[in-house]
Amino acid sequence: MASGGERLFTMDDAVVEDPEHAVEELTAALEQNLDKAELYCQRACAHTLLQNFKDALEDANKALELKPNCAEAYLRKGVVEYHLEMYRSAMESFKRGQELDDDNDAFETWITKCNGNLSPTGQECVTAEEICAHNVEVPKLKYDWYQTESHIIITIMIKNAKKDDVNVEFTEGNMNATVKLSSEENYNLNLKLLHPIAFQHCITRVLGTKIEIKMKKTEAIRWESLEGEGIVMSVKHFTPDQMHQYPSSSHHTKNWDQLVMEIKEEEKNEKLEGDAALNQLFQKIYADGSDEVKRAMNKSFTESGGTVLSTNWSEVGNKQIAVSPPDDMEWKKL
Repeated sequence: MASGGERLFTMDDAVVEDPEHAVEELTAALEQNLDKAELYCQRACAHTLLQNFKDALEDANKALELKPNCAEAYLRKGVVEYHLEMYRSAMESFKRGQELDDDNDAFETWITKCNGNLSPTGQECVTAEEICAHNVEVPKLKYDWYQTESHIIITIMIKNAKKDDVNVEFTEGNMNATVKLSSEENYNLNLKLLHPIAFQHCITRVLGTKIEIKMKKTEAIRWESLEGEGIVMSVKHFTPDQMHQYPSSSHHTKNWDQLVMEIKEEEKNEKLEGDAALNQLFQKIYADGSDEVKRAMNKSFTESGGTVLSTNWSEVGNKQIAVSPPDDMEWKKL
């Protein structure tokens, strides 16, 4: 509301309180009744509050098609044109609406606002119809991003997008998103990523107020920026020989399963000494032992505070194992 009780809008309270929900409700209502000009007016109002100006303009024009002498539709149309800085077109809409409803002070208020923004010559480059017919650029969509230890999350700020109109493709070094805004207009976001991603594990969610793209990192490192010079791409489809080759920024892929086997073989053949050799022996006894041997080792080690390790269940199974530190050491409970 303007000061002094002036009406810049006349609208339902429900639209003002929750315009996003109002768009959903009005869209559902219009699916049942496409010839209701008042519903288009209300949805134009909701779209304006959400700054979806192109949708608002289309709804206002549709209302005027259905009801050419609808003062409310001219008000909606003029307000959108004003926000798009099309002051000449807005002035014409407000004046036409005022002719149809001269009791509504909102028209005079908006006409004054338009006069304050028009150049001395009063010339305007585009009209409202050109925005719809010729796809004149409207305010651009924005995107933002943040990161966690394991993911990069990109948020495209677009409201009420349909899942079928959103397509996001991933490769190891690229993210390409396309959003259909109208029959003639698409929004494209193409990024060359700074680091590789595990593109098989990336997901996209289309929400009421945004599109969320969640990309899994291949390494738990902090990205200094979202984009870089581009990296070597990997294939999207795996052959049987590639099933265990993990994404990497290196020019050469590695079979990590084979590498793990080689490391285990090296550890197996490594000759250990002292405590390391003793620990390896205990690990082997535990791994190869029966269930009774494992129970005996667990019980004796736990109850003795790590000072006794027995493999004889018949000896330790029915009694509490006392702490027994070496002769030159004193055991202290933490």
